[in-house]
Amino acid sequence: MDRSRRTPGFSSLSTSRLSSSAYTTHGATLRSAHSTSLQTQLSVFQSLLHNFALTHSKDIRANPAFRAEFARMCSAIGVDFLASSHTNNAADKASSSGSGVSSIWAQLLGGTVNDFYFNLGVLIVETCRATRAENGGLISVAEIRSRIEQGQSGGIGSSISVSDDDVQRAVESLSPLGSCFSILRIGHRSLIRSVPKELNTDQSTVLEAVQVLGYVTLSMLQLNLGWERPRAHAVIEDLMADSLVWVDCQAGENEYWSPAFISAAVGTGG
Repeated sequence: MDRSRRTPGFSSLSTSRLSSSAYTTHGATLRSAHSTSLQTQLSVFQSLLHNFALTHSKDIRANPAFRAEFARMCSAIGVDFLASSHTNNAADKASSSGSGVSSIWAQLLGGTVNDFYFNLGVLIVETCRATRAENGGLISVAEIRSRIEQGQSGGIGSSISVSDDDVQRAVESLSPLGSCFSILRIGHRSLIRSVPKELNTDQSTVLEAVQVLGYVTLSMLQLNLGWERPRAHAVIEDLMADSLVWVDCQAGENEYWSPAFISAAVGTGG
């Protein structure tokens, strides 16, 4: 028997356990260091973002496109300024450091970001209600923006230009209030729905078809969608009941027009 060969004993087992423990500890240390490094980098980036915002505050206030790009840059690093302003408002008031994200927008837009977007939201609500008899509670984002910028609602529109992005964010800011306002995408257009009634699939399909020419007829729906006439007629009747389409009886066949399309055409002199 070769006595020079020895089988592993308790000492080697202890060494293995110590090595495993050392690797585990080292791994935890690396993870902690990596996490700390990322947090530091994020903190530095947010500080640079804050300085950038203050340096370009005039452009952010005056230029809607610039403001939208800055907002998207904030969102890219997980900064939801609307949510943080809404949920951390009390904390921001109690803090004097001024380093919070919502305080950036307070300095840029005057007051708090809630003031800016909620006031814009109030103008949107007022405009939607004023035009509901005309469009059945469905109005394009472009028309809302145009009315506000022309000062038809007063307030913000007389002192600052707003973009489609501002309008959409303002509508989103109304959601915590249990608002029935929402953004709909129909065809290539964004519209604001200001009535609680949801559109079914057939209604959405017809409204999307209306975006092509501004109107549809029953025969057009039958030909292009392959619907039976009773189905097309039922959908049109529902849309007419909600004032989402208007009927023009002067043509050979009744034409069902979108009020939003008509308003846009009138606004552009078409």
